[in-house]
Amino acid sequence: MKVLEGLYYSKSHEWVKVDGEEAFIGITDYAQEHMGDIVYVELPEVDDEFEKEDSFAVVESVKAASDVYLPVSGIILAVNQALEDDPAILNADAYENWIVKIALNDKAELDELMTSEEYEKFLAEEA
Repeated sequence: MKVLEGLYYSKSHEWVKVDGEEAFIGITDYAQEHMGDIVYVELPEVDDEFEKEDSFAVVESVKAASDVYLPVSGIILAVNQALEDDPAILNADAYENWIVKIALNDKAELDELMTSEEYEKFLAEEA
């Protein structure tokens, strides 16, 4: 199971990659592995605004449907349209295939997330 350095992680298994005042959000390798084969992703609309920990997307696998939570508050700038045609790309590489790009409302919220090292420890405790 892969955990990338330089990203922020939530306890609900989302990752955040910061780029200036913007951020890419996706699900972790752990999340996609436990979900199984992903068959559908329900995406939000561009310009939708979400608070930290709001559900912003739904990922459906052959096992179940799971809400995806925004680890930080922000406004949706872009959605990954490739997921509509091929949601299984999240299984292929969960870190390369983001779900949304947001404008960060409050960068201080990032301090409440885990580093890659902290997330690896969190996963070890979950096992």
